[in-house]
Amino acid sequence: MVDTNKNLDPLKTSSYDYSLPKELIATHPVSPADSAKLLVYNTKDDSIIHTTFKNLMDFLPEDISIFLNDTKVIKARIFGQKESGGKVEILFNKPLFMDRFLVMTRGRVKKGTEVFFDKGLIAKVLELNEDGSRIVHFFKDEKKLDFLSLIEILNDIGHLPLPPYMNRKDEEKDNQDYQTLFAKNYGAVAAPTASLHFTEELLEKIHNKYPVNYLTLHVGAGTFKPVDAEDILEHPMHSEYFEIGIDAKKALDKAKKTLAVGTTVTRTVEYYARTNMIQGECDLFLNPNNKPLKVDYLLTNFHLPKSTLIMLIASFVGLEKTLEIYEEAIKEKYRFYSYGDGMLII
Repeated sequence: MVDTNKNLDPLKTSSYDYSLPKELIATHPVSPADSAKLLVYNTKDDSIIHTTFKNLMDFLPEDISIFLNDTKVIKARIFGQKESGGKVEILFNKPLFMDRFLVMTRGRVKKGTEVFFDKGLIAKVLELNEDGSRIVHFFKDEKKLDFLSLIEILNDIGHLPLPPYMNRKDEEKDNQDYQTLFAKNYGAVAAPTASLHFTEELLEKIHNKYPVNYLTLHVGAGTFKPVDAEDILEHPMHSEYFEIGIDAKKALDKAKKTLAVGTTVTRTVEYYARTNMIQGECDLFLNPNNKPLKVDYLLTNFHLPKSTLIMLIASFVGLEKTLEIYEEAIKEKYRFYSYGDGMLII
């Protein structure tokens, strides 16, 4: 539960802590997807309504433009071994320049280490970063691989990188469950989970009533990185590649009110609002000290304690209200995290 008696300071990481019963961590999605619970928080009258995702359109304001993230999750986790026989797990994170790739490794590697995988894939370690990440080249048949060639092999031999808190191996059904219906552009290592609740029928209804646009932010492993700094403003925010197409840019520029589906869309739209950039690396950290400028309404899931994502929620409604909402969700036995239930802030 949330300790509401402690001295809350929106700039202190410890203020964003809460205790969640293990049984409320969703390890599989509900079926159908839109039968997930939905908590609706109305900022105008400070009310909370409990409903289901199927009824989402009953609560959406009129005259809004809706933005979704069309990134697609790669089978980014691969298992191999060194020449010595030592096992190494690699989690692909993102491409860098010159066919270099940022990865996380499990198992000892040093600069120059080669790791061998199925289908003739080889990773050569080029650099060891202080944060524990590694920079590698990937090879096959002695030829260095580019991003698209690598994805093809990863999707053949790899595993979906389910978040660590699910505490289970990926299953065949996750290949469908952990992708949105509109996933299009490969590059993410985590799904934009607020969008996993849509069914074809609900999505069609929304398209029929509202202007809907898609943008891309490739969710990186940094999204799960806890905030270790005592002061949240000292947290080194991770960056993720984003792209806003011409149609989405025009829609953003003329939108009177915007609904962001997910924290990834929120950060992308807000980064654009601040920089006017439509492509690049987004490292925006939204928190009570850095509030939204362009996003009016948010559809999201429930997030980890002391994470940048729960701090993003507080940028919309404040720290105390965020903790109150989470306490209510725990009391009502909402399911939390990636395969969990949703929340709408209007």
